[in-house]
Amino acid sequence: MLPIVLCSIAAMGIIGERFWSLRKNKILPAALVPQIWKLSREGKLDAAALRSLKMSSPLGAIMAAGLANSHHGRDIMRTSIEEVGRQVVHELERFLNTLGTIASITPLLGLLGTVVGMIKVFSAIMQHGVGDPAILAGGISEALITTAAGLTVAIPSLIFHRYFERLVDEYVLNMEDEALKLIDVLQGEREENG
Repeated sequence: MLPIVLCSIAAMGIIGERFWSLRKNKILPAALVPQIWKLSREGKLDAAALRSLKMSSPLGAIMAAGLANSHHGRDIMRTSIEEVGRQVVHELERFLNTLGTIASITPLLGLLGTVVGMIKVFSAIMQHGVGDPAILAGGISEALITTAAGLTVAIPSLIFHRYFERLVDEYVLNMEDEALKLIDVLQGEREENG
């Protein structure tokens, strides 16, 4: 049971941290893109503005990479955006692998508890015979409790793991769309509103 309890605590911590870290207004601030266009029109996209943009949010980091390389042409802009994008995605997916591992191993830990409980039951039968139902019930109860505990941790962990993976995928698609718009606008192939 102790490993299952530790997995439960770790899963709750990861779920709480991911809810906090993956808030939409933190990843994709609504005012960021209009702010970039305003600074661009006013000619205020200097090194300090790009540094501030890079630190503001994951979308800001991607946009700053594209803006910093806008004078090198479309291909270099795209490459720099992709490089920063990979780093951003890695950061957005932080702890999701651990949460998926917890979802996978806790049923196995519960099964291990079941096996240990059944071994105790058979050991008790060997020592005392089948005459004392309390001994048998205790071992069977231990076996079932560990299985239930493992599943109780695994099911929510798996649900939140899938939810956060989907959320990250959605954010990545939105960031790609904004980055492509930026490339097209800066290279003169699209209007700012497009």
